[in-house]
Formats: sequence, C-alpha cells, structure tokens
Amino acid sequence: MIAAAWTTESHSARETIALGRRIGRAARPGDVAALVGELGSGKTRLAKGMAEGLGAASAREVTSPSFVICHEYLGGRIPFYHLDAYRLRGEADLVAIGSDEILAGDGLSALEWADRAAGALPPDHLEVRLEVTGRDARRLTFTPHGAQSERLLEGVRSGG
Repeated sequence: MIAAAWTTESHSARETIALGRRIGRAARPGDVAALVGELGSGKTRLAKGMAEGLGAASAREVTSPSFVICHEYLGGRIPFYHLDAYRLRGEADLVAIGSDEILAGDGLSALEWADRAAGALPPDHLEVRLEVTGRDARRLTFTPHGAQSERLLEGVRSGG
C-alpha cells in the first residue's frame, strides 16, 4: 500500500532549501523527484537543497537547467541530476537527451516542470507540488508513486 500524500509549509527560501536537504539526505540511487509548480514557486530552491543534502554542490553552485536541460553534480554521496522540462515540447524531447538512463541511474534525479513531460517519468517517483501561498511562503505536497518513492518520503518526513 502506497503512503498518502504529505503536505508541509515553507515560510522562506531558507526553509525550502532545508526541505531539499532532507530529500538529498534520504535519497538513494534511482530516486526521482518530479517537481511541479508555477514559475517562482521554489522548484530550483528545492533542488539546491537536494544537492547540498547529497554533498554534491552548494546551493550557490546549483542553477536552473532551463537552457541546458540537465546539470550533473557528481561530487556527492551519489550523483545529482537536475533536469528541466520548461523549454521542451514534451516528453519526446526529454527522452531524446537520454532521460530514461538518467532517471533510472545511479543518483537522485530532480525534474523541474515534470508535468510537461510526465510520460517520461518512471512509474515510481516522488511528486513534489509547490504552491505559492504568500510572498515567501510555499505549500509543498509530496505524493509517492511506488515503494521506492514511499521510502524516500518517509526519509524526508523523518528529517533525512
């Protein structure tokens, strides 16, 4: 049985990055975080925290991969693959760059704008929906889609 969704609040960019760190600390090879939310909702900030939680890069080093589609950070406990589907025409464009190998690979993958390429996601992934609720406030809803993402969510809930 798959765990129910978990919703939490962030009141600042710092808190959003801290939630990302928890994801990074709890991640295992092959974990996929599908990030969904409007422009400015905090997807990249969450990814910055993931990289820090893995020890792969500092938040300052992590930038949006909108123009390059994928950034790889290989210096951590496991690799971190930060992808972005914003400028793609759909899942075929993501698959064309080898996303199936990346998402099923040896690290943690985070796909921003995942709803634009949902068919390219593996069946087991953790959806993270970010909603703007105030100037700096965000509501994050984590929904596991499979046993592996359920384990990841439990790690995030317990602090990584």
